[in-house]
Amino acid sequence: MNSFDPPDQGAELDSLSSSFQAAFDRVFQTTQKVSEDPLLRVAQGTEVSQLKAISTPGDAHSVQAAIEDVFTISDYRMRTNHPKCFSFIPSPASPLSWIGDCLSSAFNSFAGSRLQGSGVAIVEQTLLQWLSAKVGLPDTSGGIFVSGGSMANMSGMVLARECILDPDTEHLGVAYLSDQTHHSVKKALRIIGIKRSQIRSVPTSGSFQMDVTALKDAIKTDRETGLKPFVIVATCGTTNTGSIDPLEALSQVRDEEKIWLHIDGAYGASASLAATRSSVANGLGLADSISWDAHKWLFQTYSCSLILVRNEINLVKVFNNDGDYLRDALDDEEIPNFWNLGMELTRPSRALKLWFTLRVLGVERFGTMIDHGFHLAEIAEAEILKLSDWEITSRASMAIVTFRYAPKEKTEEELDELNAAVSKHLVENNIGLVLTTKLRGRIVLRICSISPVLGGGEMVEVIQQTNKVARLISKQRSQ
Repeated sequence: MNSFDPPDQGAELDSLSSSFQAAFDRVFQTTQKVSEDPLLRVAQGTEVSQLKAISTPGDAHSVQAAIEDVFTISDYRMRTNHPKCFSFIPSPASPLSWIGDCLSSAFNSFAGSRLQGSGVAIVEQTLLQWLSAKVGLPDTSGGIFVSGGSMANMSGMVLARECILDPDTEHLGVAYLSDQTHHSVKKALRIIGIKRSQIRSVPTSGSFQMDVTALKDAIKTDRETGLKPFVIVATCGTTNTGSIDPLEALSQVRDEEKIWLHIDGAYGASASLAATRSSVANGLGLADSISWDAHKWLFQTYSCSLILVRNEINLVKVFNNDGDYLRDALDDEEIPNFWNLGMELTRPSRALKLWFTLRVLGVERFGTMIDHGFHLAEIAEAEILKLSDWEITSRASMAIVTFRYAPKEKTEEELDELNAAVSKHLVENNIGLVLTTKLRGRIVLRICSISPVLGGGEMVEVIQQTNKVARLISKQRSQ
């Protein structure tokens, strides 16, 4: 059998380099200058067939042709860095992040052990220590970068189970969430073997914060029936309203009950780096574990998340590897083997792009960018309060505000339909990506305003246009 005859690598690399340089400016323009682009484009009809044809492997193509295909494929997306993308938790990624991501991919460092990637291991370790200090965790703390908030929350649930329950009492363990807790937590619990019957949904107050009295009552009832409470999941910055659970009070319940306190800070933990608003995240340092998504309010590309823990030794106890073939990459005191701190063995360097962004921007500018999100939501709330027939359904919190058009002559069902129609019109006409959510069973409009490039005047304009759209649709439906 004939052996493979490799191509001239020098010529191939020269060609790749030329193609990349030619594409870079176009990539930059396409991904950063998006204010006039459609906020949302979803493939439909013949476009789906075209994308499937492109996606099917076959004959060789030139690098230039393949790059062109990438532009075609990527046009069908939500522009999460569009300044008027207010849906879900947007990802207004800094161009520095994707440059850092490119650099990380190019060097392709293995971030599982110090033997294979000591440089990136030191960056990750140092950044985690810095972030831990920012949220007020003690010197015993540690952490690891993971693929997303779902994995960070799952890691926290595994830690809670392993550190609080015995193997013979796992079937009795009970977890306590609020009715505003992100669905990824319940999913994580199910994956690690906690049944639905072992998960409690604690009601929230009028401000959508976990009701501590209701929590205590639920724990008391469960203990009286022989069950084993093992984890409270608090939230710092809920997805729906940006609300923050009473972290100090929940930590006291944790201490009294001798169970685990996990704080889902996937969104809100970033406020701890804000220039003037960091105090809203006070209490994070009371947690046993914290999930944190840098691809949300730290302006990183997907994906860049982490989990911080009060005692790093707990990560080692739960996730330590003992494969014989790993013996040449044993831990030392200075540089960790991150494969001993998390679920993954093979893992990329997710920390490098966040470090790169901070390295270029500096901590002060980073903090003012986070502050700006708070200001934008407060501007939106102030403008809505000036308007008749509108109501604020949750006050501006963590750069999120919810509201709805609510003329008195309409029924609740009519208001639900009307606000859904307003959202649809705003999106279809590229006014703003303002989607709906449900609060207390009612459909409301929701803005998450974390773009660092949207001006206050532009936010005022969005609210004014939303008001015009709502009144127009209401008038049309009344005729």
